[in-house]
Amino acid sequence: MAARRFGLSLDLPGLSLAEAAPVIQAAERSGYTDGWPGEVSAHDGFTPVALAATATERMRVGTGVVNVFTRGPSVLAQHAAAMQQLSGGRFALGIGSSSNVIVERWNGIPFERPLTRVRETVEFLRAALAGERAGKGGFKLDLPPEQPVPIVIAALRERMLRTAGELGDGTFLNFLPLKSVDTVLEQVREGERQAGKEPGSGEVLCRFFCLQGDPEQTMGLARWMFCAYATVPVYEQYFRWLGYGDDIDPMVEAWRSGERGKALELAPAELIEDIFVLGDPGAQKSRLEAFQDAGVTLPVLLLVPGGGPGERLGADKYGEMVEALAPRGSAA
Repeated sequence: MAARRFGLSLDLPGLSLAEAAPVIQAAERSGYTDGWPGEVSAHDGFTPVALAATATERMRVGTGVVNVFTRGPSVLAQHAAAMQQLSGGRFALGIGSSSNVIVERWNGIPFERPLTRVRETVEFLRAALAGERAGKGGFKLDLPPEQPVPIVIAALRERMLRTAGELGDGTFLNFLPLKSVDTVLEQVREGERQAGKEPGSGEVLCRFFCLQGDPEQTMGLARWMFCAYATVPVYEQYFRWLGYGDDIDPMVEAWRSGERGKALELAPAELIEDIFVLGDPGAQKSRLEAFQDAGVTLPVLLLVPGGGPGERLGADKYGEMVEALAPRGSAA
């Protein structure tokens, strides 16, 4: 049986990039095989990858994920080629369509035909990263990467999940309830079958929000994070597709009416507990292993301090959290 992979999200809330290298190095020593930063409203998705690539020797690094609207395909190809060169062949490119909030509201770019945009971007990237001319304009990298760059596609619902299975080397999931793993993975497997691949041959990555501290205290933070995500249209539709429409309806209505406090009270506790990773380190490891047993091949741990993303922690404290959640059987 192949050794399981285990990832750290390189988003370290409250810690500056200048302080992050020792934490990433501690993760590598502790048995984490991967480092994947997200890209929302903190650091961009590539700078932490560059930091991790130079701070580590073995860890695979990837973007988890950058979107296909706010950077053109040629710029994404340039980024990917540079990261692959800098890391010595340890880079993977995670891309996705993101959401109307990030793309349209924050960046002023129409959020239109996301599935088509992803498909066309993957086609462009495959050609460009292979050193070929790509797209109608005939873009060609001066320095294509010597090693192939795996492409991981972020997905939530049926069509994008099938596209990820069909076109991607892996699928990147988010806010995944344990009870819904089979539902989600069946769509990925269908995409693999349609492409003539062996079902289950692609990686399945998932970001997990690991809230540190007493679950009774961190549940309030989990409720707020869930509300903030589940009221974004793409995530609302995702949870409805999974069958949780009745559970989220009262919360969504209150949130959109401006009654944020009421929305937090109405957030479905059972669903939240099925998504977030809570409890002491032993409980969190067991929870992550349950997701791995269900088919997630690479959990990517986003460590959230008990006081929330705004809590200021030093590198030493982060190092302790990283080591406490290190995969079982690792050097830690």
